[in-house]
Amino acid sequence: MNYPENPYFCLFNLKNHKHLDSMQFKDVIGQSAIKQRLIASVRDSHVPHAQLFLGPEGNGKLPLALAFAQYILCPNRSEMDSCGVCPTCQKMQKLVHPDLHFVVPTAITKKVKKDPESDLFMEEWREFVVKNEGYIDTSGWYSFLDVENKQGYMSVRDAASLLRKVNMKAYEGGYKIVIIWMAEKMRPDTANKLLKLLEEPPEKTVFILIAEDQDQLLATIRSRTVLVKVPSIDAASVETALQQRLGCTPQQAHDAAMVADGNWLTACHSINESEDRKFFFTTFQQWMRLCFRAAYSEIIDFSSNIKTLGREKQKELLDYGLRIIRNALLFNNNLADIVLLPDDEKKFNANFAPFVKPSNLAEIAGLFEEAIRHIERNGNAQIIFTDLSFKMIVLLKMK
Repeated sequence: MNYPENPYFCLFNLKNHKHLDSMQFKDVIGQSAIKQRLIASVRDSHVPHAQLFLGPEGNGKLPLALAFAQYILCPNRSEMDSCGVCPTCQKMQKLVHPDLHFVVPTAITKKVKKDPESDLFMEEWREFVVKNEGYIDTSGWYSFLDVENKQGYMSVRDAASLLRKVNMKAYEGGYKIVIIWMAEKMRPDTANKLLKLLEEPPEKTVFILIAEDQDQLLATIRSRTVLVKVPSIDAASVETALQQRLGCTPQQAHDAAMVADGNWLTACHSINESEDRKFFFTTFQQWMRLCFRAAYSEIIDFSSNIKTLGREKQKELLDYGLRIIRNALLFNNNLADIVLLPDDEKKFNANFAPFVKPSNLAEIAGLFEEAIRHIERNGNAQIIFTDLSFKMIVLLKMK
């Protein structure tokens, strides 16, 4: 299958990526406290029959669920992890274990033209999850399926199919594990159909619901599950994983981890975009220095060069400038700690912030937004950037 253009297919676009062939706890980035809690529940024979793994995007909820499922099913597990080599673990690594079931959001595609349901997309699901080591999001999944602008959901057909599966005996005589990924995508009729099953599941059946927005889940679903709050990944673990898995330098890993805010997908995306980001940073820095110096002739040359970038890059540069202006507001209100940037960019933001004041903030932001609109309407980039620069000279010098 051909992969669509998507920023979150970062792991496989990076040359130095070291692919993992495992679904074990040791391969889940960070989350040591949650791992210990899950392992203890198996060791103490207190595994809740329905759990809700709740937390932000990119924090490893699905890899945790898969490692947990493998640990439960593995006949040779140790005190800390599944063995990773037995036939059960080998099936889990390929997501083909007969007692592991998935419910995932789907939509009509070129392949499935009506009545979509999870079972019709299991081949694609396994391929997508294994290749991305479980670190996925809905936009990447929908892009992989090529659902165009349609939104994925879980229908009553998914619920009916799941009911049939869990009421059958386990193929290998142990537990049956059901993972419902992005459970908030269940339609109300689907959720209602599963309520009884979650409340009184068949023997040795474990449900793991994965969600990012509990407010979109029915209260009755939440009340029937044990909540497992999965936090963002700590920055140190993100840095280490970037170096080990993607071959990043310590500085690259540090910068990406600072931007990622605990989201592994964002960290990978940042590595992929590092050259673009560096270009926007150095270009904006050069531009503002010309404005500070009121170097009119050099500004005209700068604007002439910007014209060659193309409309999308011009818009991205202006959008980058808007983020710098937003960051200035945070710096000026003693909120620098929540500005997540590589060190050199953060230093520039701190130095730039004093020149963005309540007296000129709204006007500067308005000028950048207006410039973006003019670029979108095929305005002359050289004129737009020159005009914006001359106005910035005045605004940056305001008392």
